[in-house]
Amino acid sequence: MRQEQRLTPQLIQSMNILQLNITALEQRIQEELERNPILEFQPDDGVEAAMPAEESAPAEPPSVQEQNNIEVLEWLSEQYDLDGVDRPTVSLRESGERDSKLDAMANTASRPTNLYEHLQAQWNLVELDPDMKRAGEAILNFIEEDGLLRTPMADIAQTIRPPLEIAVVEATLVKIQQLEPVGVGARSLQETLLLQLKMLPGDNSLEENLIRDHFEDLLKNRLPQIAKALDTSIDELKESLKVLARLTPTPGLSVGDRDVPTIKPDVIVEYDENGQGYTVRLARGNEPRLHISKRYLDMLKDRSQDKDARDYLKKQYESATALIDAIAFRKNRLLEVAQAVVERQQDFFDQGPQAMKVLRMSELAEQFSCDPSTISRTVADKYLQAPRGIYPLREFFVGGTENRVGETTSWDSVKARVQELINQEDKTNPLSDDQVAAMMCTEGVDISRRTVAKYRQQLNIATARQRKVF
Repeated sequence: MRQEQRLTPQLIQSMNILQLNITALEQRIQEELERNPILEFQPDDGVEAAMPAEESAPAEPPSVQEQNNIEVLEWLSEQYDLDGVDRPTVSLRESGERDSKLDAMANTASRPTNLYEHLQAQWNLVELDPDMKRAGEAILNFIEEDGLLRTPMADIAQTIRPPLEIAVVEATLVKIQQLEPVGVGARSLQETLLLQLKMLPGDNSLEENLIRDHFEDLLKNRLPQIAKALDTSIDELKESLKVLARLTPTPGLSVGDRDVPTIKPDVIVEYDENGQGYTVRLARGNEPRLHISKRYLDMLKDRSQDKDARDYLKKQYESATALIDAIAFRKNRLLEVAQAVVERQQDFFDQGPQAMKVLRMSELAEQFSCDPSTISRTVADKYLQAPRGIYPLREFFVGGTENRVGETTSWDSVKARVQELINQEDKTNPLSDDQVAAMMCTEGVDISRRTVAKYRQQLNIATARQRKVF
């Protein structure tokens, strides 16, 4: 004898439906409507089936160090008030060295949908010997979405049949790097910036020197050391930074159509018209009015129908009613969880992230007499739209710590305070992680330097040395 728990098919379906967001729910309903003839819905309900997007192979991402370098360059631009500087993609037109055929191609009405097509169209117009044309075709296949070429030339050469000498492949890369957008085909962040600098008008020797010989010092904001090494002034270096701000570390992203997925919130939070806090409702599409077809229901009740036909209709009837029940359960559970979240986190909606309260899924699970996994499924991949913006519903469940007066403080509010202190710092003498930790300790929140550093990195905030403005 033994006791074990088994989930019924209806319960499994209910849990699966519960964790779907509104877009996935619409798609699931559309699939069921096409599969099950008994199931119908009223078309004025506003449910629009979302067709699944075509999958494509993801591009290999840049290395961690490369990504950090990109972020630091962007940070330096912000530090020196360069936000107002236009950052157009550098064009070959600025140098006056553009081929007339490429001009004609660029002036055509149609626009390529991705970087590969954009480069391929230009490469087709370049007149070279057959070996270099073949080498170019191979190289284009390895240029990544951001425009950089991270695959070693020797590896690319091995893919070419019949084989070519590595010198031919390398010489072809020089031709590829003359295509637009400028900087494409570079093998490193430094190389793409140097390629773009060469196309800018005027004397950019100082900027080229910065990128070629003092790149690491530049990333670490060591302007005094660079100025001393180059025998120049800090003000002149700042002018060079304005030139560098015109460049882009990811030239390939300026080409093609990259649709950003639209977030469709499942829950809408609005100010109560009577001034009594907030109202919570589900977004349209969460309550599809599904029903059983009367025609097929009558056929199911008609005992004169063929037995196999009635068995089939009975099976479809059970499937349809199970889906309707699962959607109703999802609607009710999502609404009650969202209402509980808004009630617990009202200070967040009033004041912002610094007022986020500690809230654990186990608390709501106890409130609704369910397992924490049910709460997790309820909030999974769902978004809440509020007057302050759109947020993942899961984001409102946070842990925390007790301060010295016994109050519970969420980690998100601690992180928001770290951001606030750094925003308010003197940029000529920025706060170290130790100083931020000490300031928060005086406010009653015991936090270590290591935790401050972790939160600072999560917030994409550079180190104190890199934040310093000279």
